[in-house]
Amino acid sequence: MGIPLYNIPEVRTFFDKDTLGTGEFDLEYYKPSSSYPKHVIAARITAENPDEGFKPTSGKIERINFQSDTKVWGYFSVVADGGVHEFADSQFGHLFATGDTREEARKSL
Repeated sequence: MGIPLYNIPEVRTFFDKDTLGTGEFDLEYYKPSSSYPKHVIAARITAENPDEGFKPTSGKIERINFQSDTKVWGYFSVVADGGVHEFADSQFGHLFATGDTREEARKSL
C-alpha cells in the first residue's frame, strides 16, 4: 500500500538513481561517508533537571539566545509566555549544523 520507497524521487536521488525511474534497488547500500557532499548533525534541546536524574521539567524559559547562520539553524517550540507545557515531552527544540565533513558539522554545532 502506498508508494514504495524506491519509487520516491528524493530517495532515488539520495541513492544516485534516475529520479523519474521506477523499480527496486538495494536500499541497504550506504555510500562511504567521505563520498557525501555535505554532512548534517542535530542536537535536541530539552528541559531536564540534571540534579534529579535528568527528569523532564516544565516552567518558564527566561531567555533563548540563538542566532541562525548559514551553517547552523534551529527551531524552538515554546508557548507565548515562554513556558514549556507540564504535560509535554521535555524536548522543545532542535539545532542542526552542516559542514563539508562530519567533524566540521560537529564543531559548528
